[in-house]
Amino acid sequence: MNTPLSWIKAYVPDLDVTPQDYTDAMTLTGTKVEGFERLDKNLEKIVVGHILSIERHPDADKLIVCQVNVGTETVQIVTGASNVKVGDKVPVVLDGGKVAGGHDGGALPEDGIKIKKGKLRGIESCGMMCSIEELGGTSEMYPDAPESGIYILPEDSIPGDDAVELLGFHDTVFEYEITSNRVDCYSVVGIAREAAATFRKAFVPPVVTATGNSEDINDYLKVSVKDKDLCPRYCARMVKNIKIAPSPVWMQRRLAACGIRPINNIVDITNYVMEEYGQPMHAFDYDLIAGHEIVVARAKDGDTFQTLDGQERKLDSSILMINDGEKAVGIAGIMGGDNSKITDDVKTMVFEAACFDGTNIRLSSKKVGLRTDASGKFEKGLDPNIAIEAINRACQLIEELGAGEVVGGIIDIYPEKREGKRIPFEPDKMNRLLGTDISKETMLDYYKMLELEYDASTSEILIPTFRQDLECMADLAEEVARFFGYDKIPVSLPNGEATTGKLSYKLRVEGIAREVAEFCGFSQGMTYSFESPKVFDKLLLPKDSPLRMTVNILNPLGEDFSVMRTSPLHGMLNSLSTNYNRRNKSVRLYELANIYLPKALPLTELPDERMQLTFGFYGEGDFFDMKGVVEELFEKTGMYKKPHYNPVGDKPFLHPGRCADIIYDGTTIGYIGEVHPEVADNYKIGERAYVAVIDMPSMIPFTNFDRKYVGIAKYPAVTRDISMVVPKDILVGQIEEVIEQRGGKNLESYELFDIYEGAQILAGFKSVAYSITFRSADHTLEEQEVSAVMKKILNGLQGLGIELRA
Repeated sequence: MNTPLSWIKAYVPDLDVTPQDYTDAMTLTGTKVEGFERLDKNLEKIVVGHILSIERHPDADKLIVCQVNVGTETVQIVTGASNVKVGDKVPVVLDGGKVAGGHDGGALPEDGIKIKKGKLRGIESCGMMCSIEELGGTSEMYPDAPESGIYILPEDSIPGDDAVELLGFHDTVFEYEITSNRVDCYSVVGIAREAAATFRKAFVPPVVTATGNSEDINDYLKVSVKDKDLCPRYCARMVKNIKIAPSPVWMQRRLAACGIRPINNIVDITNYVMEEYGQPMHAFDYDLIAGHEIVVARAKDGDTFQTLDGQERKLDSSILMINDGEKAVGIAGIMGGDNSKITDDVKTMVFEAACFDGTNIRLSSKKVGLRTDASGKFEKGLDPNIAIEAINRACQLIEELGAGEVVGGIIDIYPEKREGKRIPFEPDKMNRLLGTDISKETMLDYYKMLELEYDASTSEILIPTFRQDLECMADLAEEVARFFGYDKIPVSLPNGEATTGKLSYKLRVEGIAREVAEFCGFSQGMTYSFESPKVFDKLLLPKDSPLRMTVNILNPLGEDFSVMRTSPLHGMLNSLSTNYNRRNKSVRLYELANIYLPKALPLTELPDERMQLTFGFYGEGDFFDMKGVVEELFEKTGMYKKPHYNPVGDKPFLHPGRCADIIYDGTTIGYIGEVHPEVADNYKIGERAYVAVIDMPSMIPFTNFDRKYVGIAKYPAVTRDISMVVPKDILVGQIEEVIEQRGGKNLESYELFDIYEGAQILAGFKSVAYSITFRSADHTLEEQEVSAVMKKILNGLQGLGIELRA
C-alpha cells in the first residue's frame, strides 16, 4: 500500500510533519511504514523556462542554441532535443542544480547528476532543459510526456516558477505494511484517519454530494443477485453521454504517486476511488449488456471466459460471475470480460460497486490463475457499507470532471444490512490489562478520533463496520495503548497468583517413554505423516483393510505424499531400510507420532488423531528383546500388572507365529512381532527385523505415578520348583495364568527357568520348569499352607493336560 503525503494532507489539512517524523509516529501507533521515497530527491534549482528563440549550432548539425527566459534572467542553453520550439515552456535546471537521472530512464544514481555551466562545441550552455526521465518520472506515469525529448509544460506556466512544484514532485510517497485485519487501512481515507488520530489533527473526509438527473436507473437496467451468500451487496449506477478525455493533472499525479498509470478520465476515476476508499469498482459498456440486465450467479462446471487481458479462463461452479441476459461479462471481484470493456467509443456505461465473499474471491483467483488489485482487496473482506459511498463518489467525480451525465437513482441490493458491533466500555479492566492509569475521558478522546462512538446509557463503544478488527475489550485496550504510546506505558510486573508450571499427564508419560526407549538403545526417528497409497501394498494389507481408508490431501506435493498415514509402520520400516542399505549393522529406532483414522468417508468431521509409540530394530536382538523393552516401558510408567500376549496372526505385515497382540488388564493396547519376510523384502531389509507398536491413548489410562512404600519383609520366603511335561500347543502364558489364579494371596513371584525339548521327552511335548516363591506379610508360612496352594496349582495345570515330570 503506497500513498503520497499530499493526498493524506488533502484530508488532514493541518498536518505538517517531516517524512521521517511521519514514519516514526505512524509506526508507533500501529500503522507500520516500511519506508518512504521523496519524489524531489536530487532535484535542485529547476525552474520554468520560456524559449524565446532557437538558432542552429554553427558547428553541430544535431544541436540547437536556445535563449530561455527563466524569470530573473535570460540564459543560453544548447540542446540536442528536436521536439522544442519557440514559445514552449520547459523545465530548466540552472547552473549548479541537480537532476535525478539521465534521459535514458535507467537506474537513478544515489546522489543525482549535478549540472554545471559549460561549452558544447564551443558554444556556452548555462543549464539544461529536462526530460521527464531526468526529473525521476516515467512516460507511463506522465502520459503526455514525449517518448524522447524535453517535457513541455502547460502554456500558462510562469517563467521562473518552481517546475518541481508544478510537476508534483514536491511530495513523499510512503510504503505501508498493513496487516490483513485492518481492511480500512487499505485506502487513503483509512490511512488519513489514522494519521489524524496519530498527530491529533482534524480529519476532513471527502464530502460526497448528491448526483444524477431526473431519470431513474431502474428504467434502464435490471439487476438480480442469485447467490447472496457470495455477494452480500451489489450497487449499480449509470452514466450516459460519456466524454472520454485525459483526467485532470491533480488526479494523474495522485495515481502516479500510488504506482497507477493514468489512462483516461473514466478508468482513472475507478482507480482513484479504489485507492481513496479501498473499494474496487468496475465499469461496463451499457450497450454491450444483453437485455440490459445484470445477473450475479455462479458459473457452471466446464464454462470458459475471456477476461480483459485476452486470456481464456476455465471456470467451475464455485466461481461467482457477473452475467448479462445472455452471457458472462466478468469474474466477480477479479476482472471484467473482453466482451463488455470500455472503449473510446462508449456512450453509456454502468458503474458497479459490490461486496463479495473474501474467501471465495481468494479461492476463485487461485483457480483461474489471476490475481488483481481488486481481488487483493476483496479477499480481505470489505465492509459492504463502503460500496454505496464509493459509487456515489465516482459519480460525483464524473460530474465534476464533465465526463458524462449521471442518471438519477441507484440500484442497491443489500438484503441483510451489516450493523456495527457494541463492546462494553470497561476502563478499569483496560488499565489493569495495560498496567496504566489512563482516565476514562482520555480513552474516550482516543475513540472519538477513530470515529468510535460512546453510548453513555449502556456504557458501550459503538464499533463502525469498517473496523472489523475490533471484537472484544482487549481490542479496545489496544486502541488506547497505541495512541497513549507504548513507550509511555510504565514497566510493571504482571499481577496474579504464581503457580508452578508442569507438564500435562500425557506429556509426562510420553517423556518417560522416550527415556525408556533411549535407555534401551533406541534412537528417535521422525518420519512424514504424508504417505503414498502404494505403501499398503508393500505392507501386504488386503484390499478391504480398514487401514486403507485414508484422509486424502487436497493439494499434495505428489502421489507419494497424497494421504495421511493410518499406520506408523511404513515410516519405521523405511528408516530401517535406509540404514540397512547404508550398511549400518545394528539399528534401533523409535518414534512417537500421530496416525489419522477417518471416522467416516467422505469426511464429515476431523479424523481420530492417535499418538502411537513405534519401536523397530534389526541386528542384535530378537522377539524377546523387543518384549523386554515393552515390559520395561510398562514398569516405568506404573503398569505393574502382568501384560498378556495373544499370538494372533491377523496382521499380514508380521510373521505368523512370531507376533502377538499386547493385552493389559483385558484391553489390547498394541502389538509386537517380527516383520513378515515378504514385507522385509519389499523394504529391502536383508535380515530379520522386529517392531512393536503401542497405542498411547489406550495405554495412558493404565499408567500410574503414585508410589507406595512397602517395608522390608519380616518373614522368610518359601520356594518350590516344579518341572512339568507340557503339550507343545500350550503356551507358558497359559501356565502363568493358572499360577496367578490359584497362587493365592501369599504368592510373591514365579520365574520360568527352563524349557527343554529332546529325546528324553515324548514327541509332541516339552519340559517346562518354574520356580514359585511364597511369603506371608504377617507370619512364617508352614509346610501345610504351601503344599495346599501347590496342590491347587497342580490341579489347574492338569486341566491343561500338564503332568509333573518324573
